[in-house]
Amino acid sequence: MTADPQIHIVDYGAGNIRSVANALWRAGAQPIVVREPGALKDADRIVLPGVGASGAAMERLHATGLGEALNARRQHGCPIMGICVGMQVMAETLHEFGEHVGLNWVKGRVERLAADAADVRVPNIGWRKIAQTRSGGFWDDALDGRFFYFCHSYRLADESGSAVAAIDYGGSVACAVQFDTVFACQFHPEKSQLAGQRLLEKFVVWRP
Repeated sequence: MTADPQIHIVDYGAGNIRSVANALWRAGAQPIVVREPGALKDADRIVLPGVGASGAAMERLHATGLGEALNARRQHGCPIMGICVGMQVMAETLHEFGEHVGLNWVKGRVERLAADAADVRVPNIGWRKIAQTRSGGFWDDALDGRFFYFCHSYRLADESGSAVAAIDYGGSVACAVQFDTVFACQFHPEKSQLAGQRLLEKFVVWRP
């Protein structure tokens, strides 16, 4: 019998680790929570979750050395998934409670959601229908038009062309990006029932 694939979940004090771990276990993986950069050295695939402020999260990644370890694993072709703040820290700059330097994996910036329209509230909390903007790679066409759960006040303004899905929230807001061995989403797959489970199941077996 083939062992369940191991997935390292990065605990940098900015994620609801337990719910992510439980969802990955249901998706057929063996989740391992890591807090030290050395524990990522031989990781086969990595999940970077996160809730809260992206700037503070990025500071913790810098301070702990986990950011450098993530850069190294990406350079070695390790599949990586970012969730919510885990997606935002991949930007060049983060404009939340000041200006912060991100991982610089995606050309673009993290900025506050615009609340100009009467039907747009910040934070964006609840179920939103996503629309595919680019197919191929990790993204599954069958997920187009599905509903996913969101909880955020800031968004990634993608300038790289890496977005694969968006929501209409006072205009088009990128909610998923994919490039080389990285997939990241603003929504929470671990809270998105069957659609989220499908996404995690794909990541468990993804071979970029």
